[in-house]
Amino acid sequence: MFDSLSDRLGTVFDRLKGRGALSENDVREAMREVRIALLEADVALPVVRRFIDAVTEKAIGSEVLKSVTPGQQVVKIVNDELVEMLGGEETAENPQSLNFNAKPPVVIMMVGLQGSGKTTTTAKLGKLIREKHGKKALMASLDVNRPAAQEQLKILGEQVEVATLPIVPGQQPVDIARRAMESAKLQAADVLLLDTAGRLHVDEALMAEMKAIAGVSTPTEVLLVVDSLTGQDAVNVAQSFTGEVPLTGVVLTRMDGDARGGAALSMRYVTGKPIKFAGVGEKLDAIEAFDPKRVAGRILGMGDVVSLVEKAAATIKQDEAEALARKMAKGQFDLDDLRMQLRQMQQMGGLGMLAGMMPGMKKAKAAMAQSGMDDKVLVHMDAIIGSMTAKERKRPELMNAKRKKRVAAGAGMQVQDVNKLLKMHQEMSRAMKQIRKMGGLKGLGAMFGKGGLGAAMPGLGGAGAGGIPGLGGPGGKSPGVDPSTLPPDLQDLLKKK
Repeated sequence: MFDSLSDRLGTVFDRLKGRGALSENDVREAMREVRIALLEADVALPVVRRFIDAVTEKAIGSEVLKSVTPGQQVVKIVNDELVEMLGGEETAENPQSLNFNAKPPVVIMMVGLQGSGKTTTTAKLGKLIREKHGKKALMASLDVNRPAAQEQLKILGEQVEVATLPIVPGQQPVDIARRAMESAKLQAADVLLLDTAGRLHVDEALMAEMKAIAGVSTPTEVLLVVDSLTGQDAVNVAQSFTGEVPLTGVVLTRMDGDARGGAALSMRYVTGKPIKFAGVGEKLDAIEAFDPKRVAGRILGMGDVVSLVEKAAATIKQDEAEALARKMAKGQFDLDDLRMQLRQMQQMGGLGMLAGMMPGMKKAKAAMAQSGMDDKVLVHMDAIIGSMTAKERKRPELMNAKRKKRVAAGAGMQVQDVNKLLKMHQEMSRAMKQIRKMGGLKGLGAMFGKGGLGAAMPGLGGAGAGGIPGLGGPGGKSPGVDPSTLPPDLQDLLKKK
């Protein structure tokens, strides 16, 4: 979502960081470009003015202009202000997570316009509450206007294993809310999620219905679900609801889309309420807590290691990881292990998402996009491995010319693609042995070095023989991830190793 804005800001800051000293004019010129970038990203004008004024005031201070690294100081100020614009750090006075402290059942009321994704988001939250918070939830659809809306939530409830209120034909929203409250108490549910009806536009009837439902259910949380692809219209909708319903937070859906990001950057300022969740895909587990610090890091190309680790923890099965660790300890790494790693990468969001979360990898991600390389490369490699026999996967050295030709035909690929996969496996096997010899993390750079992922993957994606800058390999400008771009705690860990 923020790719265009991130690229524009990256260009501005690269110029700043390339200078040994900055003048006040340098800072003001850079801020003019930042202003244009934010406006083009569809950020609300009052928000842009406030942001630029705050950054400029701090950036032209003597502590910045006289600093040894003034360019980096400006980037830090912009990062801090972005975090503040997106909601700031969570405190008791600035809560950003769901409030479960009320007397059960804690009522979470979902509001928004039709088509914003309320019903799917309700199911996603139900799943998140059950799995992450370990609480019993009940979902109820109060949408009697949209055909099959109640049936949709029932089906989604079965998929996420969260109970839904039985449908009573002809019952009106306020009566459904009362019945849902009674049912939640009888079932000893910790949380009750109310999926209210939407409209094509904000009207008096909609607002009256919202107020009546809130009156009988006394919600602890009222979450406004907004489609981030609607840009400034999303901000206008948020303003309309803010004046009528006691909102406690916002959920932005379709944050994985190609919108310019202005809605996300403007929402906190306009509503005064935190963005609590972001929908990042169509799957029912594709929702994540909105963390201003992490989002600011992604916008400025600083990566999001915390989210990457969380995705890995949620995706990678502990028993599989332990089994692989034992094999690595013995210096073993066959094609079945590689296949498992490739599938985990797909489950974690694919190459583009992973590259976007790695510090210092923004240019590598851009190079991947320009070369036409996408997540099909993972599918292609999986198909090649799947065309091999169990014996060939265990012992890749058996792959002679005749076997390679058979495997390539079975996968619908070329023999050279099979060769590249085998070469990548060799390099990764060698890297695993280096990791074992070197005692851990220091050896990981070899996986991204010459002949590693940077060399093997582009060809499989049909993008030619060049490497990916930043990932190493032929044409790559770096032997691996630059340690200085990593968070301080990871740098310390690397030094210890």
